[in-house]
Amino acid sequence: MDQTDHVLIVDDDREIRDLVSGYLGKNGLRVSVAADGRQMRAFLDTGRVDLVVLDIMMPGDDGLVLCRELRVGKHRAIPVLMLTARSDETDRIVGLEMGADDYLVKPFAARELLARIKAVLRRTRMLPPNLQVTEAARLLAFGAWRLDTTTRHLIDGSGTVVPLSGAEYRLLRVLLDHPQRVLSRDQLLNLTQGREAELFDRSIDLLVSRLRQRLRDDAREPAYIKTVRSEGYVFAMPIAIAQARDEWPIDPARAQEG
Repeated sequence: MDQTDHVLIVDDDREIRDLVSGYLGKNGLRVSVAADGRQMRAFLDTGRVDLVVLDIMMPGDDGLVLCRELRVGKHRAIPVLMLTARSDETDRIVGLEMGADDYLVKPFAARELLARIKAVLRRTRMLPPNLQVTEAARLLAFGAWRLDTTTRHLIDGSGTVVPLSGAEYRLLRVLLDHPQRVLSRDQLLNLTQGREAELFDRSIDLLVSRLRQRLRDDAREPAYIKTVRSEGYVFAMPIAIAQARDEWPIDPARAQEG
């Protein structure tokens, strides 16, 4: 690598910050720490970070709030690995739906955290060069559809909101970020499902099928998501940044149920 990967640890527990930063530093990473959201924001505004390790349970703005903030702001491209002290799946599922790339339950072995960090960075870098079409956009237009990246609303031509699951939204965002580029199943699996991808090696096909249904795309002759035999999938529709929200109003009362 041309430069050392830089990880920002955001956790209100000083002992964890010290232990984790010490271990990661000894294993070849550059590490910075922040005790809360305010410190995280200040650091991100002044320095380059390759990945954020974000604790969920913090006073003030918790990790879920901060993760959501990262995903809709100028730092949206930075991968996030979340830490949770609870063993139930609620925080983990919500965290992933907020856009986290992976999660780890406390207490954890520092060695496992290091392995997860390397895996997330590796998955992130699997993508071809980003065209950055959606980097500064809030409302994206493609075919008969609009995607509001702030509210995560998929909107049809009549202004009706079509609900998307967290995985469906993540898949659509990856495709919109790389239009007219073939992405392999492995790339899409890793980017949309993270650590669970190894367990469901064909689940990306089901996810693509579900997203096609949301887009009312004909699976036999799709206009949006095309299958490239033996290679993967490509988003074939041109994408534009919509300038005026008023042209495509969101009517929650007309939102579809499924």
